[in-house]
Amino acid sequence: MGNDDKNKPGNRSLHVNKGVEQPSPINEDALRKFRKKRKPRYTTKQYVDGILKGERTMLGRAITLLESSRGEDMEVGRQIIEKCLPYAGNSLRIGITGVPGVGKSTFIEALGNKITGSGHNLAVLAVDPTSERSGGSIMGDKTRMEKLAADPRTFIRPSPSGDSLGGVARKTRETVVLCEAAGFDTIFIETVGVGQSETSVHSMVDFFLLLMLAGAGDELQGIKRGIMEMADAIAITKADGANRSKAEMAQKEYQKALHLFPPPDSGWSTRVLTCSALHDEGIDRIWESIHEYLHFTRQNGYFTQNRREQAKYWMYESINQILKDHFYQADFINKMLPQYEKEVLEGRKSSFLAAKQLLEIYYGK
Repeated sequence: MGNDDKNKPGNRSLHVNKGVEQPSPINEDALRKFRKKRKPRYTTKQYVDGILKGERTMLGRAITLLESSRGEDMEVGRQIIEKCLPYAGNSLRIGITGVPGVGKSTFIEALGNKITGSGHNLAVLAVDPTSERSGGSIMGDKTRMEKLAADPRTFIRPSPSGDSLGGVARKTRETVVLCEAAGFDTIFIETVGVGQSETSVHSMVDFFLLLMLAGAGDELQGIKRGIMEMADAIAITKADGANRSKAEMAQKEYQKALHLFPPPDSGWSTRVLTCSALHDEGIDRIWESIHEYLHFTRQNGYFTQNRREQAKYWMYESINQILKDHFYQADFINKMLPQYEKEVLEGRKSSFLAAKQLLEIYYGK
């Protein structure tokens, strides 16, 4: 047989049979079922009507719209906020923060049960700029706060995930409006730790509560002075058993430290209290202090003034966030960013010059 005959396909000694055809990596049946089960789209009116009726499902879906980065969802979310705004503003907004391990979940459940037990409706929200990376804390809190989470008068919502504190805080502020329109007269806004997020929370609440732990070494525990100055009350937690005397000692230390700070604009003297959420001790006193503060600031006009200042603050914050979002959503900017970033990383262009040139291009369009 010649070489030409050997090279013919039929005469080769090695023949590879065609393998079994592989199935598609996509489960078409599952995809069809998913498409059928996809949540239906609602009109702005349906969202608003549902929220005003106190429907939790509709409230949750509206909050999800606020969290979305899709332009269409953001526009519907903006319309919902506008229509719900006249029905908002009638709640008591309480910010709660504390160092990790202070017992926030146990405390929130203990205080929350008292609030709902007296006929109030409670919404528990969180501000967590790291939630996209770590999952945040409040999802775990829902499992720890089993009784509160099962209470029909309570609505618990994780913080919207985001890559910036400003964006997360703004969405939380908008979520407060929807919760108030849905009939929640008490709002807890929890922060995951002690840091920058406390400043944003302070700018959207009426009362700021700082939870502290006794017997953890330095009584100030690295707490920034600014956070202590923001507090309207400090609660020393886990004041029970052998830890009770330590808590009482810490109470005196914090009270002394507060005298070194200038008096707050509200004219209120910050209280330092002790409590044991596990044994339901001191929780009533903290709730009484919150109402004393409320009465005091409404009498001297600070409550209304503070709400107005907060509204102005969030107007400017919203302007900043909208400008930032618009800049990064521009297609022509997104196409140029990698090149400018490369030039900055290689030292061929300074950070400031790159930013200036990109902004000039942006505004020039």
